[in-house]
Amino acid sequence: MTTPNESRPTPAPTTGERAELLQTLVKHRGFLRHTVRGLTDEQAARRTTASELCLGGLIRHVTLVEERWARFAVGGAAAMGTPDPDWQAQFRMADGETLAGLLDEYDRVARHTDELVATLPSLDQDHPLPEAPWFEPGARWSVRRVLLHLIAETAQHAGHADIIREALDGAKTMG
Repeated sequence: MTTPNESRPTPAPTTGERAELLQTLVKHRGFLRHTVRGLTDEQAARRTTASELCLGGLIRHVTLVEERWARFAVGGAAAMGTPDPDWQAQFRMADGETLAGLLDEYDRVARHTDELVATLPSLDQDHPLPEAPWFEPGARWSVRRVLLHLIAETAQHAGHADIIREALDGAKTMG
């Protein structure tokens, strides 16, 4: 059996807090990747619960979220770009998308994030959050807080993926 971290190399060597944050993010990315192992594109696009979520859509979503928050870490809210008004579309596989292509893009974004964390001058660098009803007005997030958010987001969706996969074919990531 492959372990969740075998699918991609660990980030560039870092130490201390940065290493611990990256190791945790890599672990949860690995769980998510492990959950989709061996699936066809059709299986990855299939909804297996009452939710709109599918496994390929979850990979797509965490990739987009990680990419946007990495841009925020460097350039603030303006660097995040405008979110797609059809935000639910990011939870589905688009016509012509493949699971392999989504995973390749996820790896590209992950490598960029890992390098960014390893090279930013400080995890304390912060920016005002974009205006949104779910953010406190005037709040700011540091790079550290962004990383904690990415870890939580990835872990939460890895759990969703595990449920979807088990409903699809009985396979379980954990257990």
